[in-house]
Amino acid sequence: MAARHACSPLEALLVDSSFEADVYPDEPMRRHTMYRIGGPARFYVQVASIGALKRLVQACQATTTPWVAVGRGSNLLVSDEGFPGVVITLGRDFRACRFDEETCRFCVGAGVPLSSVVQEAFRRCLSGLEFAVGTPGTVGGALRMNAGTREQGIASQVVSVTTLSPRTGLVRREASDITWGYRSSSFAADDVIVECELSVKPADPYLLRGKMEASHTRRKKTQPLTLPSCGSVFKNPEGASAGQLIEAVGLKGVQSGDAQISEVHANFIVNRGNATARDVLELINLARSKVYEAYGIELQPEVRFLGFA
Repeated sequence: MAARHACSPLEALLVDSSFEADVYPDEPMRRHTMYRIGGPARFYVQVASIGALKRLVQACQATTTPWVAVGRGSNLLVSDEGFPGVVITLGRDFRACRFDEETCRFCVGAGVPLSSVVQEAFRRCLSGLEFAVGTPGTVGGALRMNAGTREQGIASQVVSVTTLSPRTGLVRREASDITWGYRSSSFAADDVIVECELSVKPADPYLLRGKMEASHTRRKKTQPLTLPSCGSVFKNPEGASAGQLIEAVGLKGVQSGDAQISEVHANFIVNRGNATARDVLELINLARSKVYEAYGIELQPEVRFLGFA
C-alpha cells in the first residue's frame, strides 16, 4: 500500500473546520492589489478573529512557510510569479470602528479602510484626519507607512497601536513607544497591526468640509486617479520632489509594455491595461538610474515589493 503523505501543521489548519478563516489556494494577487498586477499566492487567507490570526502565524512559523499580512494592496507590487507563501488579510473582527465620546478617540480595527474613518470623523464634526481624505488603503497599512502628506502623517493622531507577532504575542504600544518617520515606522516585519486608537477633536463642520474639499480637489487635479496605480512610487528626497526630479530627466509619459510613468504626475506609474510587474519594475529602475545620473540622488521606493528575488 502506498505511504500516505503526512499533513503539515499548516495544511492541517487550513482544512480544519474550526479555523475561522476563508482560504483561497493559488489565488491571483492581481485581484487584491490596486495595481491589478500579481501572480498567485500559494494561499490567500482572510482571518476572521485574533485567535485565527494567532493559529495561522504559528502554523507558518512551525513549517517555515513565508507569510505576509496585507491590507487593500494600495502600496504593493506583487511579482508576476506570485508569492510562494501565505498572504494574510484581516476580516470580520478587524473591521470595527468605535468612537468613545468621553476620551474623543476612535478605536479602529486594522482592516478598516482609512477613508471610512475619515468620513465617520467628518460626520461627527471631528478634526484631525482630514489630511487623509482620499487615501485608499486600510488603517493598518496607513500606520505601518505613516501615511499622509508632507506636512502631516497619521502618527500625529495615534494614541496607541496593538500588534500581534510570533515573538511577542499581542502587544499594545503607546504612540511614544513607536519611532515614526517620513513614510516609515518602527514596526518589525513580523508585527501584524491589529488595532489602534486615534485622537480627534471637535471642529467647525464648515471649516472641516472646506479643508477636505480643497484636499480632494488637489488630489484629483494632480494625481492620475482614473488608472490603477500604487500611489506614490518613491519617497520625496530631503528638500526635493521625486515627481519633479523624474519629470526633469524627461521620463514623464515613458512606457514599458502597458506600464507608464504618469503624464499627470511623474511619481506615479500607472497600469494602462495589462501591465506586468516586470514592466513596472523596469520603469522604477529607469527612474532611479536617470535621477541618480543627473542629480546624484538615490530615490527610495515607497512601494512594497512581494515575491521578488
